[in-house]
Amino acid sequence: MVLVFEAAFVQAPEHRPKPVVSEVGGIPVIDLAPIHHLDGSLESALPPELEDLVTQVELACREWGFFQVINHGVQPGVVERAWAAARGFFALPPEERSRVRRDEANPLGYYEAENTKNVRDWKEVFDMVIYEPASIPSLAADGKDADEPIQLRNQWPQSPPGFREALEEYAKATEVLAFKLLELIALTLNLPAKRLNGFFKNQTTFMRLNHYPPCPSPDLALGVGRHKDAGALTILAQDDVGGLDVKSQSDGEWVRVKPIPNSFIINVGDVVQVWSNDKYESAEHRVSVNTTKERFSIPFFFNPAHYVMVKPLEELLDENNIARYEEFNWGEFFMARSNSNFKKLDGENIQIYHFKKSK
Repeated sequence: MVLVFEAAFVQAPEHRPKPVVSEVGGIPVIDLAPIHHLDGSLESALPPELEDLVTQVELACREWGFFQVINHGVQPGVVERAWAAARGFFALPPEERSRVRRDEANPLGYYEAENTKNVRDWKEVFDMVIYEPASIPSLAADGKDADEPIQLRNQWPQSPPGFREALEEYAKATEVLAFKLLELIALTLNLPAKRLNGFFKNQTTFMRLNHYPPCPSPDLALGVGRHKDAGALTILAQDDVGGLDVKSQSDGEWVRVKPIPNSFIINVGDVVQVWSNDKYESAEHRVSVNTTKERFSIPFFFNPAHYVMVKPLEELLDENNIARYEEFNWGEFFMARSNSNFKKLDGENIQIYHFKKSK
């Protein structure tokens, strides 16, 4: 597919990428090897090597909201098959990709006109849920919640061969990593390792294939505009082209995440920010593009069940740390955020600060 550059892609001057983005002082790199040498699940009585790992994760979440992991346990062959599936799909003729094009009735499948903060992104995507059917809230004709949720099912293309099998294999392996990371996050909050697992019993986790073609005006457009992830955790595989920029929480400058072979990029989302009562912050990030190279990435968005009510965890609250957020329904929040990606809105999309309690 060839995207045609037009005014819809142009970022406001203050949000356009600079010609050079620093890689100095980048996000932490954490070796997850210690979690693979333990029998059973993570426990409160931690061996020294795991205590050190928890400390590293806590510091990365608090200072960046982002980190890279190596020795993560997802086998290279699994990742390579997912990359091959992604490249094969986006190499198909436009009419083939359009056979599984998403619409407002089913937000799963192929799409090439997504917006972030009401500006079109220079990319094309394919979305899938990791468990079918995935239940999400539905709205009745009066705009209020309907009694029955919508049941979403994936739209699988007939080619390339092995596409579905490769992505289902990758999703299963990445989910294992997601739960290990979730347990590490719980431990950094001085909670039992499995304290958060129950929120994901009927998870709404989904996975995306991103393709960023070469862009004729990378000084004006972005592959994905500045945003924060709505869910709990994101596990991102990126190729060696690079382009992911994270906004530093210390000085507000954009920092390029340098690709590391056989690694994943992890970031905490809005849900973890609320659960932690602002101990951790969902970091703003974006994707820059270039004139010569296409870029691929595969984000895995680890999300709770649609019926989960999100609020600060009670164990973290006391008279000196009162709840900073009103509770909200995850499914409704997720759908409101997703709908704005599909079409432009008249105003700002819903954000977690809309649920922030006044001081």
